[in-house]
Parts: sequence; C-alpha cells; structure tokens
Amino acid sequence: MPEDCLFCRIVAGEVPADVVHESGTAVAFRDANPQAPVHVLVVPRRHEPDLATLTRADADAASGVLRAIADVAEAEGVAGGYRIVLNTGASAGQSVFHVHAHVLGGRDLAWPPG
Repeated sequence: MPEDCLFCRIVAGEVPADVVHESGTAVAFRDANPQAPVHVLVVPRRHEPDLATLTRADADAASGVLRAIADVAEAEGVAGGYRIVLNTGASAGQSVFHVHAHVLGGRDLAWPPG
C-alpha cells in the first residue's frame, strides 16, 4: 500500500469515510463532493492505478469491483438507471491514482457527458 494513497488509507480504516458497502475485494463509500444525489466511489482493496492494470494483475479483484457496483446501485435504489464512470489518467480527470468507479444516480444524467 503506497503511504500517500488516500483510497488505500480509507480501505485500511485510517481515514474516515461514509462506507456503504464492503466485500472481500472492494469497499464503497460516498463521494466527498457528490455530483448527483447518489455518488458512491467503489474501490478495490488492492492498490492498482487503473482498471486495465487491475484486470491484468487480479481479474477476481476487478470482478469484485463490478459486483460491488451492482450491489451499491441496488442498495442505493438506483439499479433501474445509473452511470458508472472510471477515469483513467490525469487527462481524463483522474485525481487519485487508485482505480475507482463513480456510481452516479438519482437524477437524469445528460449525454454526452463532460
């Protein structure tokens, strides 16, 4: 675990977060700056910078993130319509380089995004 990784510290319980879901492979918590009524971040317990790297290193962990996304959407009442955003790289808006999925819902989401 990189000492300076905020999400690793949240997973380890060193930094408080509003955790809404935990599994053996993933942790989900409310975004500190929500962009929708439901805005939850889903992160793998394993530190990897992006989804491609996680998938190559540990396909079970990547699958666990997808399962956690579905569980969060159901628990948050948005399973009928939500968006998943995974930013990869600074040019795509990634600011914490620990792979994380934004689960957004609870309002109409415009297209195209960004």
